[in-house]
Amino acid sequence: MTRRQASALDGRPVPAAAGGGPAAPAAGPGRRAGLAFVFLWFLIGGSAHFAFTATEMRIVPPYIPWPRATVLISGAFELLGAAGLLWRPTRRAAGWGLFALTVAVTPAHVYMLQRPELFPAVPYWALVLRLPVQAALLALIAWGSAPARREPARSSPI
Repeated sequence: MTRRQASALDGRPVPAAAGGGPAAPAAGPGRRAGLAFVFLWFLIGGSAHFAFTATEMRIVPPYIPWPRATVLISGAFELLGAAGLLWRPTRRAAGWGLFALTVAVTPAHVYMLQRPELFPAVPYWALVLRLPVQAALLALIAWGSAPARREPARSSPI
């Protein structure tokens, strides 16, 4: 059994000097739950862009050109970002992309809040709640996709 395999079994990081790459502890259950939430949020949301394109187009503010293309492209990026969260080497880039995408859709949330009469099926309180939920989602994306902190180096007694 190699040192890398033994370390993988007991959960200790393999030091970089031993060929294990950067020593980073595994994500805890809270971070995994946060990542799972963000993954599902964007998997479901991205899928909705294709399943309910006409509905999604209604929330695109009129000053944004090509609403259909905007909905389909943003949906594709949501799905790509969700997939990128699943693989550790792409997780950070996917997090940055989903963070930027979430900021980019802010005009749709503001538009819905400014024109609630166009969205009678959505209660006004839900329109108001969208912006704080978006801020919480941004924080969760940033936290969940950030690289795990490294353990401090242990000094040798000798």
